[in-house]
Amino acid sequence: MDFLTFYNNSGFAHIEWGNLIMMAVGIIFIYLAISKDYEPLLLVPIGFGIVVGNIPPIEGMPLSVYAQGSVFYYIYQGVMKGIYPPLIFLGIGAMTDFSTMLSNPKLILLGAAAQIGVFLTFIGSLFLGFTPAQSGAIGIIGGADGPTAIFLSSMLAPDLLGPIAIAAYSYMALVPVIQPPVMYLLTSKKERRIHMPPPRQVSKKEKIIFPIVAFLICALIAPGSMTLLGMLFFGNLLKESMVTDRLANTARNAVIDTVTILLGFSVGASTQAQTFLTPQSVYIFVLGAMSFVIATMGGVLFAKFMNLFLKKKINPLLGAAGVSAVPDSARVVHQIGLKEDPSNYLLMHAMAPNVAGVIGSAIAAGVLWSALGNF
Repeated sequence: MDFLTFYNNSGFAHIEWGNLIMMAVGIIFIYLAISKDYEPLLLVPIGFGIVVGNIPPIEGMPLSVYAQGSVFYYIYQGVMKGIYPPLIFLGIGAMTDFSTMLSNPKLILLGAAAQIGVFLTFIGSLFLGFTPAQSGAIGIIGGADGPTAIFLSSMLAPDLLGPIAIAAYSYMALVPVIQPPVMYLLTSKKERRIHMPPPRQVSKKEKIIFPIVAFLICALIAPGSMTLLGMLFFGNLLKESMVTDRLANTARNAVIDTVTILLGFSVGASTQAQTFLTPQSVYIFVLGAMSFVIATMGGVLFAKFMNLFLKKKINPLLGAAGVSAVPDSARVVHQIGLKEDPSNYLLMHAMAPNVAGVIGSAIAAGVLWSALGNF
């Protein structure tokens, strides 16, 4: 084998500027995860996956996630077939405490209000020329829920799965950057200093009954949400029943960690420059940013609207936690509350609309899938 043959069979001969740009993006993701602590459990696997996915494949060698027969192809099927997101939801359910939400049910409305970002982005996508099915998949980015975005994209718009997944996880990681300016813009100092009353004690019976009843109601309202919410509430029942600790521990540790690695890496590896760097991807990122901002605004403004009718006022910062970025949005709300008043602890209260947002985004995805599945 002469040097020219060796060179032609190497990645150097086929690499393009787009591949180098995407590799740089992957390295930036890794940098942000390590140096800024922006969602490291997501951005490190995705970032390294982007680097791996942009090594040019050699003809005749199945290497990429799109090359049938390659190892990465089979790992990526968990994304394409919508297998990984429900397993993520199982782990989230096993980690989630719905007590604060149950103790103050009106905070659920904030999680519902934040879903306005999903439907306004859906309309915006239609105006930009995307099909109804593609627009539904893009709109769900506004829920700030990566697994839900991946699941709905795999059902409605598999051709856009890569950019939608990267956009959703990118904005989830940038919660501490995107949300605070919106929260400060829409609230006064006096509003940010509102203290919330201590939540009431929720009984064990309530905690056990809730996932069963909530699943039945949600699944009957939006059958398309059954896959995600079924696993979410099943995981929560494992936790709250107190008789399946081993299963709950497995779901919230081994299962979710393993699936996060596979999902993040394979999503990153799907971003080959030749298929990823398109005008559509740019539109998706712009729409995703708008969707996230609108969702934050919707939650905050609805909290202010509720205060017009409530004797005991709600801190409107809690509305920003209505998106599904658990627990980052709740943590950001808590941090801003502490800056205004060091004695104002909002974390547990913010978790109520935060977990309600997870349920709300899954229901929104189910509604969109039901309505747009035939488009």
